[in-house]
Amino acid sequence: MDSFTIGLSGLDAAQKALDTIGNNIANAATEGYHRQRVNLTPGYTSQVGSVLLGGGVDVAGITRMIDHFLEQEILRQQSSLGQVSQEFATLRTVETAFGELSSGSGLNTAIDEFFNALQDLSAHPTEIIWQNQAVTAAQTLAYQFRTLGEFLTTLENQLGFEAENTMEQINTLINRITELNDNIERIEISGGQANNLRDQRDQCITELSELINVDTQVKDYGVVNVSVAGIPVVTSSIQTELEVGLRPDGKLGISVAGVGNYSTDVQSGRLGGLLSLKNEIISGIHSDLDTLASAIIQQTNQYHVQGAGSEGSFSQLRGWTNTSGDLSDFSSVSAGYTYIRVIDTGSGAVTRTAIPVLQGASSDTLTEIAGYITSNVANVTATVNSSNQLTITADAGYEFDFLPCVLPEPTASTLTGASPPTISVSGIYTGTTNDTLRFSVSGAGAVGNGTLQLEVRDGGGAGDVVATLNIGSGYAAGDLLDLGNGIKISLSAGDFVAGDNFDVDAFASSDTSSMLAAIGINTFFSGSSAVNMAVCSDISSTPGRIATSLGADMTDNTNASRMAGLKDETISSLNTMTPVEFYRRLVTNIGQQLYLKNIHQGNIEIMTQNLANQQTEISGVNINDEAAQMLVYEQMFQAMAKYLNTVQSSISSLMEII
Repeated sequence: MDSFTIGLSGLDAAQKALDTIGNNIANAATEGYHRQRVNLTPGYTSQVGSVLLGGGVDVAGITRMIDHFLEQEILRQQSSLGQVSQEFATLRTVETAFGELSSGSGLNTAIDEFFNALQDLSAHPTEIIWQNQAVTAAQTLAYQFRTLGEFLTTLENQLGFEAENTMEQINTLINRITELNDNIERIEISGGQANNLRDQRDQCITELSELINVDTQVKDYGVVNVSVAGIPVVTSSIQTELEVGLRPDGKLGISVAGVGNYSTDVQSGRLGGLLSLKNEIISGIHSDLDTLASAIIQQTNQYHVQGAGSEGSFSQLRGWTNTSGDLSDFSSVSAGYTYIRVIDTGSGAVTRTAIPVLQGASSDTLTEIAGYITSNVANVTATVNSSNQLTITADAGYEFDFLPCVLPEPTASTLTGASPPTISVSGIYTGTTNDTLRFSVSGAGAVGNGTLQLEVRDGGGAGDVVATLNIGSGYAAGDLLDLGNGIKISLSAGDFVAGDNFDVDAFASSDTSSMLAAIGINTFFSGSSAVNMAVCSDISSTPGRIATSLGADMTDNTNASRMAGLKDETISSLNTMTPVEFYRRLVTNIGQQLYLKNIHQGNIEIMTQNLANQQTEISGVNINDEAAQMLVYEQMFQAMAKYLNTVQSSISSLMEII
């Protein structure tokens, strides 16, 4: 009977080997399949007398040809490739949207054309054609900002949706891995082998690694425990589903479903790329774009609110809608003063009143500011509606503005001469901070005679000597005297007494609090970010409202030049860069990130391909090798069949003899 046992064991081994080879060939193109090999061992040996007789062959098992270390490295690289591929593809879309590679298009061109239009307007401040050109350039600039802002907002929303869809795929794979783990364990705990199921399970893990970083731990009976982003999601046949959601800081994270404790620490995989884009890369680009838009809006408006255009001063101005009426809620508003000029259109008389802002409990809200204006500024009233819009209205026969130009007469004087001269003041102060200049008379006598002089000191007379002006011999009444800081005075005939003095308020800014720009009074742009930037309707409908002038006659180009000069002015909120420099750095950073991502992606692809080649050498199915093995086991099967036939014939012959 041992002979039959030996023969049958050989037939069984050959048959199992042929089945394994057939399975290999059938799955030669199956993704994730690992080549299998039959492990043969000599059968039980029995002793008959002094002779040891073999017991045929045993099939010890069918082994998957797999290098677990190599498989782990492939999972890691697949995760890295999934992240960098997602980041690269998205950044290419962003680069295309910015359009800076196309000649004559893009935000950079719009910025240049806007400031160039303001420069052209400064040469022709009262001509409608240049005013219209400036409005058109500003509208184009605002449109470019809005387009990019809306694109980035939409992209961030899409990244959130893609993250949710990716999480659905992750949960589906987690569920499938759990089911396969359960089936594998049930088969192998009963002594069977589930190599094909292991391959299916491992392929699911590979697909999972493309979506999120994966850690695996091999357990008994073919079970593999899986963790993603540090969260155990498959433990034997128990699964844990995940979800994505927003944290209070607006960043996207993942959490165990229903827990809500979102973590942003997802380093690899497509989901890692989506979270990195949403939380850092795209949000950083969007933040920089908003910072640039906000800086251009605020700085342009800060200059614009102080000026006036060819349309002249105002009978009424209304600010934009604000979410709060509390001035402390406006980040750009600080303690200071806003100075309003009121003009009697009949007589030409001008008065200036300081409006305190955040200077105490009575100047902390728009309602309090409106009350102060109504009570303290003659011939002007102010109101605040339910939308926190401040409206300033002049009485009939009066107009108002916020020009920083000097008043036509001294703001204070002590003149004791019998017939003091009339003092006329004009000009636009070129200093950098508001100041009070005190003019003190040395000598005595009539203007135009003797050694009469005016000594001019800043700081209300307590500071340095700014100028010494001759108003004695050689001076003709009515001649302009230039202080060298943009301010000029002239004196009529009259006489002074030694020690006479008068003051002139010199304004570098008529809104040291920045309140006007913050609440939308006489602004050029509306909005606070890229997505809501627009040219104010008053400017669009009446280009003559562009505040080109700072002088009382409103024909100068000083304010247009100041606004045009913003192109080359460093701004603290832009990291002490000019708007053009800041934008070019933004675009350069996008290009640099794209370049680095491309290199990184290429390197990982090469590494992944090398690992795949190594995997193929170990686990892949070579049809020629399998065919050669098939011939070996075919011959083995035939030989064992012939062996059994020979044994059968021998026994039959023996039985006939007996």
